[in-house]
Amino acid sequence: MSTATESCTVIGLSCAHDDPVAGLSAGARAALERAAVVVGSDRQRAAIAPLVPTGTEQLPIGGDLAGLDVAGDRPGPTVVLASGDPGFFGVLRAVRTRWPEPDAITVEPALSSVQAVCAAAGEPWDDAVVLSAHGRDPRPVLHACRRLAKAVVLTGPAFGPAELLGGLDARPRRAVVGERLGSTDARVHTARTPASPGPASPGPAWPAAWLDAGAWHEPNVVVLTDESPETGAGRTRSWATPERETPTAWALPEEAFDHRDGMITKAEVRALALAWLGPGLGDLVWDVGAGSGAVAVECARLGAAAVALDRDPGQVARARANAAAHGVPVDAREGAAPGALADLPDPDAVFVGGGGREIAEVVGACAARGPRVIVTAVAALERVAPAGEALTAAGYTVDGTQLQSARLAPLGEARRLSAQNPVVLVRGVVPSAGAQEVRPAGASEVRP
Repeated sequence: MSTATESCTVIGLSCAHDDPVAGLSAGARAALERAAVVVGSDRQRAAIAPLVPTGTEQLPIGGDLAGLDVAGDRPGPTVVLASGDPGFFGVLRAVRTRWPEPDAITVEPALSSVQAVCAAAGEPWDDAVVLSAHGRDPRPVLHACRRLAKAVVLTGPAFGPAELLGGLDARPRRAVVGERLGSTDARVHTARTPASPGPASPGPAWPAAWLDAGAWHEPNVVVLTDESPETGAGRTRSWATPERETPTAWALPEEAFDHRDGMITKAEVRALALAWLGPGLGDLVWDVGAGSGAVAVECARLGAAAVALDRDPGQVARARANAAAHGVPVDAREGAAPGALADLPDPDAVFVGGGGREIAEVVGACAARGPRVIVTAVAALERVAPAGEALTAAGYTVDGTQLQSARLAPLGEARRLSAQNPVVLVRGVVPSAGAQEVRPAGASEVRP
């Protein structure tokens, strides 16, 4: 890899105008005039060709960015071309690895595709979470979009609008797709899903043509906004403010949830279960045998997308009501495990409550989908061994603990300790994940 010492100017070409060089600054034009080497895509180099003197070496950047390494070995100043703002999910990070001295780099940004598509959508974007599915695993992006009230997605050839929209849950949403923004054939498309999706449909009812992967032109950007009254409008906020985006507390008291006859995972058990599940933005968590949906709701409050599954329609209704009361989206579905698990998207973490006779089959079916961790709460001791054996058979590292708490309760003018029923938590962890997994920050991919 090159460690260039010559100067490098990174120039962003506008994503909002038909003529990408029309808005170039005097500094950008001067850099092009004195450049010894210009690196960029064929389209970008063609756009700036009238501004580059004859004899200037021009290099394709290449999908592996090899053009940057070649340019770094050439004498004289280099210009690297980018789309929009090079420092926002752009090529600047890769340039910094080849030109390690920041003072040698000058950046001339333009409007980014995110700004352009949000402007076309009439949406402020200071309260949106910008995600990229370009050149990386798209699952965390999809799960984040299931959870967030507003997201902007930089798509990729393998994960475009069709794959994104087709993988969402049935929450009512507005989607705006911007295709080839800044070009003469730019298009902006808008669609909404029904405000009251049918209960039998696991996903939103987008126009059929939108789910055809071959219908979209590259590059494109998608804006998603939640339009449900419980979790949508007015529930996004600017990241520039000091308001917290994470809850101030979790393992909420049982009184924070509507539940039937004490059928709820107790706060102390939820506290350890949440610690073991480790839910966060980009995760999808299953709450199997969800009952009131307390675990699913708490996972959603911590940023994860959550699916709550229960065979009792009354409990499913409670889970939906509890999610709405806490202002978080939870995909609550009626169905009996293990059979109904086949219709769910693959999870990152699973909580199994109830601990019925089918515990081994349910845990085994969950493990077959490959989550990094499975946590099951068992009240009957006879269910502990089958749960652990099913996890071991699936290749998980298994441990567990018994929780037995005693809460302070009034005793006349004094207080006493009121013992709670003991519960055993059994955990299975993928050996490579470890019990204390740390999510890697990851480098942003490049969109030259």
